[in-house]
Amino acid sequence: MSEWIDQALAAVTRGEQLAMATVVGAQGSTPREIGARMLVWPDHFTGTIGGGSLERQALDQARKLLTHDTRRHALQDYPLGPLLGQCCGGRVRLLVERLDAESAPWLADAAQACEQGQPFRLQAAIDGANLTRSVAAGGGEDPADNVPRIPIPEVRTLSEAITPAKPRLVIFGAGHVGQAVARAFAPLPFHLDWLASREDLRPEAGGTQATILDEDDLEACVSAAPAGTLLAIFTHSHDLDYRLTRAALARGDFGYLGLIGSRTKRARFESRLRDDGFSDADLARLICPIGIPTLKSKAPAVIAVSLAAELLALTEASE
Repeated sequence: MSEWIDQALAAVTRGEQLAMATVVGAQGSTPREIGARMLVWPDHFTGTIGGGSLERQALDQARKLLTHDTRRHALQDYPLGPLLGQCCGGRVRLLVERLDAESAPWLADAAQACEQGQPFRLQAAIDGANLTRSVAAGGGEDPADNVPRIPIPEVRTLSEAITPAKPRLVIFGAGHVGQAVARAFAPLPFHLDWLASREDLRPEAGGTQATILDEDDLEACVSAAPAGTLLAIFTHSHDLDYRLTRAALARGDFGYLGLIGSRTKRARFESRLRDDGFSDADLARLICPIGIPTLKSKAPAVIAVSLAAELLALTEASE
């Protein structure tokens, strides 16, 4: 996730000084993956590198760095078991660096790449006490030497692939389930479009950020969605659910099609869809009920968490 870039750029533009702690190498069992990071101010921080002793150490190191006038970075290895007493047992290489007005150019380049949805590489060139950041075009896999096997004094470059484009998820419906799903997905790595009909927007949805359209426009949104879009349908109306489901199956190039409902609802929809000319192969792509099958609760918050877990597993498997 690349929200940290906008946060950091806004902070240095305001004239603030802060530090950034980034996992740049990981070996064995570790709390977080390469690219996990925190932004650290003297009195608060955002993000996480996994919590526990490692995170406390990172916070202390970042705030000490902010007290130095000339030192701008520190690179350190943490064997989690022997050094920090964490049971993960792996090894983390952590880069802590100062961010200030000097960082604004490369942060602006990174923000522009994110705005354009372009993958890029965040580079660091290390020359003794000096660290120079830059942004290079292209993404791809991180290099194999991102495991902490090269001795720190020999490290000259670091490179991290950043892919700002997020899977696009369109959810239909602003009732109890729609609200719960929107809340659950807000912090997750998805580009979320929340759509509902006027009839679907109930009084208890006050303050919603759903885009309200009439039913014909909602159906048109299914047809206009980019290929690979994830679609989840839970409106107030079975008839509207059917129209949206039919429109999605008709185009066929969606990444996921989920429909809230029981097995009985699925059976009735399948009968109607067959009458409309859809094949068994088409119907097999429809997920109904949505979410993790072993979770039986119908509480909106549980449905939302279940759907989130399902789509996170789906998108990670496709990476």
